[in-house]
This record gives sequence, structure tokens and C-alpha cells, in this order.
Amino acid sequence: MKILRKIITLILMCTFGGEMTFSQSLSEGPQVLTFFSDADDTDQPYGLYLPKNYDSSRKYPLVMMLHGAGSNHRLALRRVFGKSNLENETDVEASRYFPAWENVDFIVATPSARGTAGYQGIPEQDVYDVLADVKKRFNIDENRIYLTGLSRGGGGTLWLGLTRPDIWAAIAPVCPAPPSGTIDLAVNALNFPVHFFHGDADPVVPVAGTRKWVADMQDIGIEVTYKEFVDVQHDSWVSAYDAGYIFEWFKDFERVAFPNQVRLHSRLLKYNKAYWVTLDKLIRGQLAEIDAKIGKGNTIAITTKHLNAFTLNLDGHPLFKPGEELKVTLDGTELTVRTTGVLHFDKKMSKWSAASTLPVPTARLKSKGSEGPLFDAFSGRHVYVYGTRDNPAPEELKRRVNLATEAANWSVYRGEFLGRVMFFPRVVSDKDLRPSDIENANLILFGTKETNDIIAKHAPALPISLNSSVKNYGLFYIFPFGKRYVAVSSGMPWWSGAKDSGFPFVPVPFRKLSEFKDVVLFKDSVDNLILNDFFTEDWKLTETAKTVFNTSGVITITK
Repeated sequence: MKILRKIITLILMCTFGGEMTFSQSLSEGPQVLTFFSDADDTDQPYGLYLPKNYDSSRKYPLVMMLHGAGSNHRLALRRVFGKSNLENETDVEASRYFPAWENVDFIVATPSARGTAGYQGIPEQDVYDVLADVKKRFNIDENRIYLTGLSRGGGGTLWLGLTRPDIWAAIAPVCPAPPSGTIDLAVNALNFPVHFFHGDADPVVPVAGTRKWVADMQDIGIEVTYKEFVDVQHDSWVSAYDAGYIFEWFKDFERVAFPNQVRLHSRLLKYNKAYWVTLDKLIRGQLAEIDAKIGKGNTIAITTKHLNAFTLNLDGHPLFKPGEELKVTLDGTELTVRTTGVLHFDKKMSKWSAASTLPVPTARLKSKGSEGPLFDAFSGRHVYVYGTRDNPAPEELKRRVNLATEAANWSVYRGEFLGRVMFFPRVVSDKDLRPSDIENANLILFGTKETNDIIAKHAPALPISLNSSVKNYGLFYIFPFGKRYVAVSSGMPWWSGAKDSGFPFVPVPFRKLSEFKDVVLFKDSVDNLILNDFFTEDWKLTETAKTVFNTSGVITITK
């Protein structure tokens, strides 16, 4: 047996040049791959196109394509190549096969993104997980990564393109339906071109929205082009992607790694970076803005709004001369500094100062990955935890299990068109929660310190609690918990009274999440909000929240 092992080892070493290495070999053309999602421990599919004669020794451009509502990764791969359904063919039938099409010298990836649930939260992370998986498997040119999508995927194209602008060389939204507030980020596209497509007779996503996007972008100096199709309804992707047009358009653009001017708008530190600018402290609830322009002679002109700290990383910028004096004009203030490349700016009492490092905080402050709002607890790996601390009777225990299960049921059937959201988080009792769950997952905790062991254990560190005798109130808040969050739902669950109206992209329990700030109090129905507020930057209650809680008589402020 030992001799056989040695022979096998020698054969492998000879075959692979002295090293035991293994490479993946995939067939050319359209296919489906998977990546492992940490969000719910599932293998998630995505469509992939590999060009003919793929050569791993050269870098390839990559197109990320986002599908629309009622669609999937397989249809998206067909659509971006201009392969619509045959006459009288349904999407179900078209999803079963890939027709032949002309080769392009691009790699193309089409995330499933959990079905039709938009492109924020878990589906948004899926897109970046697909991007990472493709870059791990194949030789991708970092300066030639492109983003496109149709309808809801067109909206996702705008959202992902504008929240992380330094990834993309160009974006192309088709009849886009973006999330609320996306247009406030339009200036973030300063350093890549945008090409819109829309049909003028679209009854689903009105063309007026795209016309406004184009006009607004033109006004602020974005490189934007637009193709409007006459008498075309909500299928403008047929014309937009016809005959491989999108690849012809993308091929002319490369990412600008070190632009001379960076403009960045953001409401969250989660989206705090563009090129050589990073936002460090925002004014919560406001749209933070920065416009930074580097010029010859080691000069930088910067204007800001609703921003209290930021960082410049100029290392590698062709106009920056390290070690020499850098003259900065910041909101009208003149500063002269020296730096090898990284420089931090901090504002106190309306006065800016520069330093080589950020000040060390004296208290726990909101930061990237620990800033809220409530939706952020649901945007990554999370576990739903019901309480058993008070040894509830069987009927009460069943009610608690059902409540947590209802909250975790993202995959409820939404009808033939939308199907299910393919997301499957876990539901556990407080006594069954494992140390690895506490370490690696956000915890959605139901109950109070009297009914839930996890809430009770950490009650001294939590800021508020709902009095246990209260029946017709709901308290819901997010709070940092180690490296993660807890989101505590006490009393009535946060979706109580929420109406099942509108297009059901997500189940009823999650319709309101994007509207919540850090802490919510309501009576009888979530539509009857008493408070919807942020915590302060050091995770304290605002004076407004304290007043409301003290007046309500149903909340105990614990810290």
C-alpha cells in the first residue's frame, strides 16, 4: 500500500511539475454554478457564460447581469445575449434550456439573488458573493467589470453601481425600478459612464422616471446616454440587448482607478468608500456629501455636507507627491500638511483638523458594520430566537414558535409570477442557541427579559425594555452585540397590523423594515407609530426618545 501511494505521488508530481495542484475545467458557453452562502448555509445558483477557448493566462472583462421581477438567473443569461422566449413560450419553459448564441469575449455572471426580492440586504450580498466567486475561479480584469440589469434588476444596477462606484467600469440600467432614495446618489457616477434604455409606452415602470434620471445626471456632469424605444412597453430589454449590443457598448470603457475628482453621497457608513475617499463619521439621518478634487502642485479642494470625519488615501495617485507639502482647501479653511499617502480629517466644534490617524474613540461609536438601522440586522446571517425562560405552557410555547417561524418565513409563496424568496434562516429557542450562533449571526430576539434567556442575560447592557405586563404595544430596536447585532422584538411583533398591499416582493413581516430607524415603538398597529428614531452616535437614546418613553409609561430605560 505504501509503495502504491508513492507511485501515485510521483505520477502527480510529474504531471503537475513537481507540485500537487488542481485546476477547475468548465465547458465553454452558458451553464449554472453555485457559491456557498454564509447567510443561510445554502448553495446558491448563478448563471455563467464562459467564452470559447477560455485562456486562464489572460484577463477577461466581466459583465454582471441582474434579472427582473418574476425572473431568474437562467433567463437573465439568455436575456443579456438577446435571446428572448420563442413565440408562445413561457418563462418556465424558456428556463429549461440555453439556446445557441454567438460567442463574445466576455465572462458573464447572472446571480439568482434569491429570486425576486430586490437588490438590497441578502440579495445585494449575493451579487457581491457571486462577483467574488467568479474572480476566484477565473482571471478577471479588475478594470473591466460592468453591471447591467432589467426592470427591478435595472434598479439594482443603479443601487449597486452608485453605492459602490469604484468597482464598475460602466453600468447600463434597462427600464429601471430603483429603491427609494437611489436618485440622491446620482453624483456617485461621476467617474463611469451610464447608459439607460426604456420603452416610451412602458405601463409597469413609467418612462418619466428614467427621463428624470437622465436629465438630473446631465445637469451634474455625469457621462450619460439614453436610448428610448418608440411604442415599446415593459420589454425594452428585447431591443436593448438585441444582437449583443451591450457588449459592444461596454468594450470601450475601463475603470478609472485614480480619478482626479471624487463625489460621494451616502446615508450609511456601509457605503462609505469611493476610490481614494472614505467617509468615517456621518450625521445620522442626513445625506452625507463630499466633493474632493486633486490638482497639480499637491493641491486638493474639498467641500462637505453632513460629514464629521473622512479619510483620503492618495497612495498611488499620479498627481500626489508623497512627503511634500499638501495644500488642502476644506470647506473654505486652508490646511497645509505632509503625508506619505493616508490622511484623516476630523471636525469638532465646526472646525476641521488633519492627522495621520483617526482619534481613538472614548466610547463605543457607530461604525461601518455597527451602525444600524434595523434592516441591517436582517441583511446578513441572522437567527430567529424565541424564549422559553419562564417555562411556558404548551399552548404559549406553540404561539412563540409560530411567531418566530412566521418572521423567518421569507420563502412564503407569493403567487405564480414571483414564486418564493429563496432564503432559509434558522429558528431556535433561547436554550438551543449555540456559542457559534452568538459569535457569527445577528440575533432576532422575541420576548422580554422575563421570557427570553438571551435578553435576560444581557439585559444590563441593553438600553431599554418593555414592561412585561404591557399587551397592546410593540417595541423593536437594534443594538450592537459583540461583532454582531441583536434586534429585540418585545410585545406585539413589528409587523402587527401591516397591510398585505402592493406588489409582494417580500412577505408582510418585512415590508416595513426599510422604513424603520434604530428604535421603534407603536401601539395596537405598526401603522400607529409612537416613535421611530435613531440612537445617537454612541448608541444612546436621544432626548426625544427619552421623553417619549418616559411619557408612555410602558418602557423602562435601563441605561
